[in-house]
Amino acid sequence: MRKEASLWVWEERLWGRGYRYVAGIDEAGRGPLAGPVVAAAVILPAGADLPGVNDSKQLTAARREQLYRLISKKAVALGVGVADVYYIEKHNILAAAKHAMCLAVANLAVRPDYLILDAVRLEALELPQTAIVKGDTLSASIAAASIVAKVRRDHIMQAWEKVYPGYGFAQHKGYGTPAHLAALQRLGPCPLHRTSFRPIRELREGLLGE
Repeated sequence: MRKEASLWVWEERLWGRGYRYVAGIDEAGRGPLAGPVVAAAVILPAGADLPGVNDSKQLTAARREQLYRLISKKAVALGVGVADVYYIEKHNILAAAKHAMCLAVANLAVRPDYLILDAVRLEALELPQTAIVKGDTLSASIAAASIVAKVRRDHIMQAWEKVYPGYGFAQHKGYGTPAHLAALQRLGPCPLHRTSFRPIRELREGLLGE
């Protein structure tokens, strides 16, 4: 079975069971030291031609942008949800990711009949759903959601670069790269940083780099 065909197995199975609007859901931004977590929910039509769709982490930034535009054009519905740093700090990163996913579903123009997610369940939503381990490599809808979430988060971080210059948010998007850690030591954390995450916490305690 070709890779492209295998990505539709879950959707075709659910369509065959009578679920018309199957929403794939994924998030971006659980690992960074700064910025929000962003989730997307995507409902694709049967037979959507999305050549090269895959887990966003396996694609170049340029290819993600191309596929983002294509997905936005071809999707039956697309919703995005954002959980900001305040929400992450008040709760935790997993709760924030689930909150962003629930917002993404709520922002769909079409109510989904079924949810397929990458390895998590949304207990807050009373909708039939399945958590698929490595779902972004096994489902076209989840892969599409991973691309949308990643691109939208990248755009957010590029905008924050203008508000908090010097950290390099437009380049590393808040991840803990050597350049980001060096900027943190030079400038200290800004309001966009997740103070509950260990490198930021240690920096605030004067331990980073000792």
